[in-house]
Amino acid sequence: MSGAARSTLVERLSERARLAPLADGLAIATAVTLPWSVTAASIAIVFWLLAVLPTLDWAGLRRSFTIPAGALPLLLLLLAIVGVAWSEASPSDQFGSIKIFARLAIVGLLLVHFQRSERGLWVAGGFLVSCVALLVVSWLLWLVPAWGPRGKPLGVPVKDYIVQSGEFLICAFAAGHLSLDAWRRGRRWRTLAFGLVALLFLANIGYVASARSTLVAVVALLLLFVVQRFGWKQALAAVTVAGIAVVVTWMSSSYLRARVLNVVQEIQDYRTKSAETSSGYRLEFWTHSLVIVSQAPVIGHGTGSQREQFRRAISGNERLVGTVTDNPHNQTLFVAIQFGALGTTLLCAMWFAHLLLFRGEGLVAWVGTALIVQNIVAGLFNTSLVEFTHGWMYIFGVGVLGGMTLRNGSGRECGEGGT
Repeated sequence: MSGAARSTLVERLSERARLAPLADGLAIATAVTLPWSVTAASIAIVFWLLAVLPTLDWAGLRRSFTIPAGALPLLLLLLAIVGVAWSEASPSDQFGSIKIFARLAIVGLLLVHFQRSERGLWVAGGFLVSCVALLVVSWLLWLVPAWGPRGKPLGVPVKDYIVQSGEFLICAFAAGHLSLDAWRRGRRWRTLAFGLVALLFLANIGYVASARSTLVAVVALLLLFVVQRFGWKQALAAVTVAGIAVVVTWMSSSYLRARVLNVVQEIQDYRTKSAETSSGYRLEFWTHSLVIVSQAPVIGHGTGSQREQFRRAISGNERLVGTVTDNPHNQTLFVAIQFGALGTTLLCAMWFAHLLLFRGEGLVAWVGTALIVQNIVAGLFNTSLVEFTHGWMYIFGVGVLGGMTLRNGSGRECGEGGT
């Protein structure tokens, strides 16, 4: 190697050493600000990209984007770019859709960075601590409604109840694992602290603010938790205790009963009174979406085509003007309308590849798996990868935790999560 080449290599390594800690700090800042502010999180993400890009090398990128977990989000982005060729959507709708899939490709960059970084747990911990702070504020505003911001549901200080309950659910899952780990290590105070935090998160979902999609995800993650941590005898006892807790919550929470039972009433009001209800609109979105997908089942209608296709579907029916949307409130239908069976296959393959990434044991693997399961379940009722907070939760969650898993060759981290 020539002197000039050695000098260039030394300078590049020095630059990486200087920027890598900054990238770690900005990743932590993203995790901390994500539950609170779209603007602050967006700024942190942009600066993270600017800091991390100079630290990346071709070999690391090649490794990241040749494994399924990194390659499949990139393939979805490439499909979105190519899909412009047969799309009749407006340029703005096309560009908006491409941006959504471009975000997913960032999973590969996170995998590269957090295979080298040792601060992945700081990012996850920052998100948990930030959500605990949000939890305290939420309970406070629920107890003292006069302190709450105008125009916000009770107990929801920022964003909305769908985002808040989704964040609280994944944090409750992680805190539950931490509590069980502490119990098995004989650390009673930690057991109590993490257990109390987990219960307060779940109680907030049951009594204060919750999306109905989150309630479905609660059941899915509860079963996942039991499978991850218990043998069949212990699992039976855990499910029994959880069932009792659900019954008690149902009987004591008028809010929870109203959230669940109002679904039927909302559908009835939509059909008989033309009332604008979320459940009624969802059924309309899904019905039209299935018809739209059937018209181009293989490659779809092209990038960003949802709004135009919905406009055509309700043409001549003034009552359905409100159902013209670019968001069918289902993640699979969002992709299928644009890219048919081809895009749907890539989406499902991406979820499966990310699940395989966390097939080991330990806290990192368990929480990573839960994040994907939650995203899939929520995606039945919302376009969870499209929405800002849920989308970036998934991207950073899979990228950070996945990078840690790849670095360690398993889901274990720092000795946590022993069975």
